[in-house]
Amino acid sequence: MKKVFALVLAAALSLSLAACGSGGSTPPAASGSGAAASGSASTATYKVAMVCDSSISDGGWGAACYNAMVAAAEDLGWETAYADSVAQSDYASSITSYCDLGYNMIFLPGNQYSDATVQVAKDYPDICFAVLNGAESLPTDNITSILPDADEIGYMAGALAGLMTKTNVLGFIGGMEIDTTKAKLAGYEAAAKAVNPDITVLSAYAGSFDDTAKGMELANGMISKKADVFFGDASAVDSGARQAIDTANGSGEIAIYDIGQPADLVPQNQNACLIGSVVTDNAGMLKLAMQDVEAGTFGNKTIYGSFENKCLSVGTFNDELVSAEMQTAYMGFIDQMSAGTFPG
Repeated sequence: MKKVFALVLAAALSLSLAACGSGGSTPPAASGSGAAASGSASTATYKVAMVCDSSISDGGWGAACYNAMVAAAEDLGWETAYADSVAQSDYASSITSYCDLGYNMIFLPGNQYSDATVQVAKDYPDICFAVLNGAESLPTDNITSILPDADEIGYMAGALAGLMTKTNVLGFIGGMEIDTTKAKLAGYEAAAKAVNPDITVLSAYAGSFDDTAKGMELANGMISKKADVFFGDASAVDSGARQAIDTANGSGEIAIYDIGQPADLVPQNQNACLIGSVVTDNAGMLKLAMQDVEAGTFGNKTIYGSFENKCLSVGTFNDELVSAEMQTAYMGFIDQMSAGTFPG
């Protein structure tokens, strides 16, 4: 439906494509389902659209990436639009729809969109494509990878999990077995064992980013094997895992924990089991890509997010579950990671 709407609107508006990295004309704003303007049609020069296979209301990856796009766009005066819950078979056609609407940049929030992006980008050399978690080998003249440091993300979660576990068994649930998720798992295990050598890490992949029921199933299986601290990289699957954890904890003492990402989830009070979050500033990285569009320097590079450029940070602690002493110990490990002296 979104694709049909986009194509019809493109014809009606007769938009001309704005050159990648140039100011272009000031096109009328898109409207209707999936459109969310961050500037008025009379003042906005640039437009960015996100195509996402999960929902922007999933409380996890989809929501965080959408919010990052909106935040970056608001800072720079860009317009925004999105298509969410897009099936893999529709990636290319959904991306093409926004290209035909004259969007300056298409934002793809995951490595799984790489093949479709390469396919479409060849036909639209004047459109810029930014792929979050894209491979280092992906960038071309009109494709940029935006890549948070997956090793550092895993290390941050692993150190906290290693400190907080009482059973010495941790859980990790990934969506798809892609390079960034595997790197987070490796960092998670290495840091946890650096903090506590007796740690065992249980891991599994859901084969999906939106199967909430699978997240519940995998978490319950790990809980039955005594896992008491979890970290996930699976969007809506993570939400299912947290539901299982909250159910296992029941109304009594909370003894099974979860660490969120990529947003600061604790203040949202979504789940009682959350003890903290690894916060990725996707908005900061995306803003750098958007500034490249404006400057005419987009493409042929990877934009990295790390401690160094402040695109990775520690979220809010759940003070009821993480003691002041534990927080101090954890932040000591974070300082070591920033300085490159952490032993993991």
